[in-house]
Amino acid sequence: MTNRRPGIIARLTGLVRGLLSGWMRDREEDNPAAVYENAINERVRHYRQLKDAVAGILYMRNKLEGELQERRQELARTLEDIRRAVRNGDDEVGLALIQRKTVLVAEIDRAEKDYEALKSEAEEAKGNLVRFREEIRSLEREKGQTMVRIANAAARRRIKSAIDGLSVDADMKALENVRAHVAKLTTENDLDKELGVADEVSQRIAAIRQEATDDGARRELDELKREMGSMTIPVRASDVKITSPATH
Repeated sequence: MTNRRPGIIARLTGLVRGLLSGWMRDREEDNPAAVYENAINERVRHYRQLKDAVAGILYMRNKLEGELQERRQELARTLEDIRRAVRNGDDEVGLALIQRKTVLVAEIDRAEKDYEALKSEAEEAKGNLVRFREEIRSLEREKGQTMVRIANAAARRRIKSAIDGLSVDADMKALENVRAHVAKLTTENDLDKELGVADEVSQRIAAIRQEATDDGARRELDELKREMGSMTIPVRASDVKITSPATH
């Protein structure tokens, strides 16, 4: 039991890490702008820390340079004092000044070495600071270009989806239904013509119109009869007497 427990805990820990890693990866893919922003902000934070460190190095370099200049000036005065003491024959003061000169030379030598090392370190730090700043600017440019590519890809995907979805849209379905209905009606008309149905209807319409014409003629005839009263209207050619012209 003692041997199994650490294994179970390790497996559970690995599972949780895997789930969190997958969840985090999905979130990052869903929001690339936030990923770039976090990366940029992190580098800006390191850049500020590095900038503070470089400022400290430059301060120490400038301070050491100032102290070194003062020691060199003091050494120049000491050498002048030694020559004056020798001219005056004051050996005791000359000996003390020589000892002071020795100390100053050692201090100056040590300070020059420290100054050169610090100056080299300052130059390297400034170079790193410039590269770090350029990396931040490069990330900002990359972020802008990436977001433009993502926006273009999303627009192309929306256009493709819209084109692919045209055939299944409701309005397109309705239009297809209308087209099918019109085609069906046209086919039915053509079929009626083939079966003679259309000709029969035309004949019936013509008969109705002829009947209306005949009724009109009868009404006109009846009206003439009423106007003429008892006058007889010959209806046969045999009833009409034809008188031949007199022969001269």
